[in-house]
Amino acid sequence: MVMALVGWIIIGIIAGWLAGLVVGGGGFGVIGDMVIGLIGALIGGFIVQILLGNPNGASGGFVWSLVVSFVGAVILLLIVRAVSGGTRRRTV
Repeated sequence: MVMALVGWIIIGIIAGWLAGLVVGGGGFGVIGDMVIGLIGALIGGFIVQILLGNPNGASGGFVWSLVVSFVGAVILLLIVRAVSGGTRRRTV
């Protein structure tokens, strides 16, 4: 169980980093995007469980977990950036 948790943390960090690159903008920095990726991984896993109706989660290995985490991280990044009013700064 500990190894599974460590695996999800690593996958969430990778997904957050990738989501930060894809979403673009000012961002929350690499660390902020990684933290949002971890939370997004949880959201993505929850969404997949609801959509697929599998209470144990869909186990498809590393790639499937990364895709689910990435989608959750992108969704969460977009929501956080929309709520925060964007983080882009204009230079004068």
